[in-house]
Amino acid sequence: MSGPLHGRMVVEMGGIGPAPFGAMILAELGAEVIRVDRPDSEAGRRLPLHEDLLNRGKKSLVLDLKQPAGLSALKDVIAKADVFIEGFRPGVTERLGLGPEELLSRNPRLVYTRMTGWGQSGPLAMAAGHDINYIGLTGALHAIGKGADGPQIPLNLVGDFGGGSTYMVIGILAALLEADRTGKGQVVDAAIMDGTAHLMTYILGLLNHGRWIDQREQNLLDGGAPYYRIYQASCGGHMAVGPIEPKFFGSMIELLGLPFGNGEGEVDLKRQDDRSYWPYLGDLLQRRFAARSRDEWAEIFAGTDSCVTPILSMSEAADHPQVASRGTIARREGAHLVPAAAPRFSGHDPQLQRAAPRFGAHSIEILDRFGVNAEALVADGVALAKAP
Repeated sequence: MSGPLHGRMVVEMGGIGPAPFGAMILAELGAEVIRVDRPDSEAGRRLPLHEDLLNRGKKSLVLDLKQPAGLSALKDVIAKADVFIEGFRPGVTERLGLGPEELLSRNPRLVYTRMTGWGQSGPLAMAAGHDINYIGLTGALHAIGKGADGPQIPLNLVGDFGGGSTYMVIGILAALLEADRTGKGQVVDAAIMDGTAHLMTYILGLLNHGRWIDQREQNLLDGGAPYYRIYQASCGGHMAVGPIEPKFFGSMIELLGLPFGNGEGEVDLKRQDDRSYWPYLGDLLQRRFAARSRDEWAEIFAGTDSCVTPILSMSEAADHPQVASRGTIARREGAHLVPAAAPRFSGHDPQLQRAAPRFGAHSIEILDRFGVNAEALVADGVALAKAP
């Protein structure tokens, strides 16, 4: 595989959620990513390692770190790595003998990355949590959803992958650049809570200056504005409506077949941002969208500057002409949906990463490469190796 990170080696301690996704991004950028798992960890997974898309493009090394030989072997691998990623609670890797002081003493250029929910410090640092908890504590979850229905869970995209994985990768890339310049690695403390709060920068800025009401469905980007909202069509499907700019708003009204004016059933373009006008306008738009099916509206608005698009299911999305033309979501084995790597680079051919590895498929290859007697470790039950 090629990519901007070709030649870099990443060691990832097996886990769930944001750390695996961030490591997958590094693999898609061209790095060699070695995922390390315990011999008994496959039994507790929701999906087998080779079926989990978060592991695509990686190599699988399985070691029993409770045995000194297994721990020693892993340290030998990390000593040659550029990046080490762990997603445990604070202090766990220190107890394993894999803390930053230990690893950086052997590999001073190492970027030691800690991916947690709450961060390495603070009163909740040792507490369990998941995406819903982290985005709930930062105010992000409170702002999402319909006002009367309460907050709505945005999958685990905002916390785990947006505030977690994305910021972890940013931190790793920045630390790699500094290590190249100075020869010194460092610890990257990536916390989902921190990243989620940072994602709220624009909204908090509006709130600070009275341009955002701290209630759901009262603002420009939360469904409060009738021109930035979801509308149901006659078939039960939905349309995503977002013509914020006046010229795009006017285009939408025209294509909806609504007359301009101040009378009943007409739209006064000058009152687009008049909050007192929003209830009338929202009701008018909903009644109009309910007059046709989703696919009929999709055809009417296709290729226009009205910022109106159909809301597609995950299965439908792969077949949309824009998605299909770029291979943004591909189908493998007839039905499996696989998103392409992002972003794309002019210096490298866009391509889907190779499939996720089978559990222990690369144990012998990796250990032999770093001068460890792989066959002896397998024979002693310290390492687990399976056919690719």
